[in-house]
Amino acid sequence: MSKEMEMIRDMANCVRQRLGEADTAVVLGSGLGSYAETLEDAEWLSYREIPGMPNPTAPGHEGGRWWRGRKGGRYVYMLQGRVHCYEGYSMADVIRYVRAMKLLGVRHLLLTNAAGCVNTAWQPGDLMLITDEINFSGVNPLRGENLDELGPRFPDMSCVCDPGMRRACEDAAAAIGLGLRQGVYMYFMGPSYETPAEIRMARILGADAVGMSTVPEMIAARHSGMAVLGISCMTNMAAGILDQPLSHTEVQEAAARVQTSFRALLDGTIAGLRD
Repeated sequence: MSKEMEMIRDMANCVRQRLGEADTAVVLGSGLGSYAETLEDAEWLSYREIPGMPNPTAPGHEGGRWWRGRKGGRYVYMLQGRVHCYEGYSMADVIRYVRAMKLLGVRHLLLTNAAGCVNTAWQPGDLMLITDEINFSGVNPLRGENLDELGPRFPDMSCVCDPGMRRACEDAAAAIGLGLRQGVYMYFMGPSYETPAEIRMARILGADAVGMSTVPEMIAARHSGMAVLGISCMTNMAAGILDQPLSHTEVQEAAARVQTSFRALLDGTIAGLRD
């Protein structure tokens, strides 16, 4: 067994022994961390107590807690805080928890994030269901030795976002009267925001939103055979669209403004998942 596989197994064993297994997992992006507190019969474990689990340092991702509780009639993990490559972590570090979830019985992975809006017909505060992704980081998280226990060397990526999970999200949006956007998310490594020229390129390539997370986790989830879905909160118009500088404070404030509708969308999506 490779060293990385041993770390994944150690992580999974720790979470299983301390919290138990779960069928569904939600990763909470910027501004959504408190959603974990809506779980029933909830327990949590600090990332620092989990072997191989890196600790987040980015503003908006503080806390670093792995939660488990009940929601929508099922056991759900919620990860309060995620790490990014721009913090100095490797791709293996970033996706390790996704691979551990596979061993913990997770079948549905729901990823959330704050994103820059590239589509000029949209506006900050819109929520976007990710229909496809573009990895513009230049690095694939599956690079290196393949972990055959988890998935194939060359995983199919023709349908990254699970159709069943997408339908559950669309139905949840309709039920609460939410005008849910749908589009393509483009991943940049960060931590600097994209330049106006890069945003023009992203638009030409078909992106509706840009961000610095989510895509590595989506690739890892598909490699491991999990159903995965991504939802982005448009927290700001991307560089060059408006004549104003970008700031992380703006991102956090915009995410906070739509927290209620975002939570309702997640509640409905989780409740609508089918086994």
